[in-house]
Amino acid sequence: MDKLSAMAIFVAIVDEGGFASAARKLRISPPVVTRAVTELEESMGVRLLVRTTRVVRVTEVGARYAADCRRILADVAETETSAAGSHGAPRGKLVITASVMFGAMYVTPIVTEYLRRYPETDVECRFLDRVVNMMDEGVDAAIRIGALPDSSYQAVRVGQVRQVLCASPAYLDARGIPATPEDLGRHDLIAATAVVATNDWRFERDGKPTTVKVHPRLSSTSNDAALRAALDGFGITRVISYMAAPHLAAGRLKTVLGRYETPPVPVSVVHHEGRQSSRKVRAFLDMAIAALSADSALN
Repeated sequence: MDKLSAMAIFVAIVDEGGFASAARKLRISPPVVTRAVTELEESMGVRLLVRTTRVVRVTEVGARYAADCRRILADVAETETSAAGSHGAPRGKLVITASVMFGAMYVTPIVTEYLRRYPETDVECRFLDRVVNMMDEGVDAAIRIGALPDSSYQAVRVGQVRQVLCASPAYLDARGIPATPEDLGRHDLIAATAVVATNDWRFERDGKPTTVKVHPRLSSTSNDAALRAALDGFGITRVISYMAAPHLAAGRLKTVLGRYETPPVPVSVVHHEGRQSSRKVRAFLDMAIAALSADSALN
């Protein structure tokens, strides 16, 4: 069996979670599927899958190999399309990732416009509040908030965000505006633990970092819930600036303690480096970079 066919079969096994289901998906016999994996493992001298009577589990090496296979197969398909003279619109499936709220607010509109513009594409959005391993999880592009470690990826900075404290005008009229971080002890606080996981809130005073231990009356793992409580006039919350941007622009919320904010952090569009991006990926990158760079909430 040729290597590309074996790779495609292996990826199908990983995606479908078993040999029989992969065979059904590819419309080939189960022995062909088994032989493909055996040939791959023997040729490389490594175990890609652990098989029992009940489950098929991918080894760590197998997971990395599956991610590499996906990229190789996508490159081959792209090359064949170009060689056939199909230089028109992008096509195929695109996998992207971002944090949950940022994805909903800023990435989804870009995706829907991308899909309208390129009807031969499909997009899978993985909006998760964790750092996704792009290589291991087969992700084509990511929008990341924060400093990026050195890696084999290319990043294009499209803006910046900061942590802000905000409350409704009604609350501030009733309870007053804190002048220093220490004044927070006299206020009702709402902790969005997805943004700040501890009760030690960091500030910057005269160019130096400082920490104030706070005692929230309400804590929530949901940023939406924290914002809703602030909008309802319950107290002061701390969120990332883009989350509150629509409410700040409309006057439903006001920021406090702006002079004590910590430095902003970058927003970047990240993709694989060292290889020419496929047409579908490049088209999305161009749209995402243009849209996010022009958004006033990120600048």
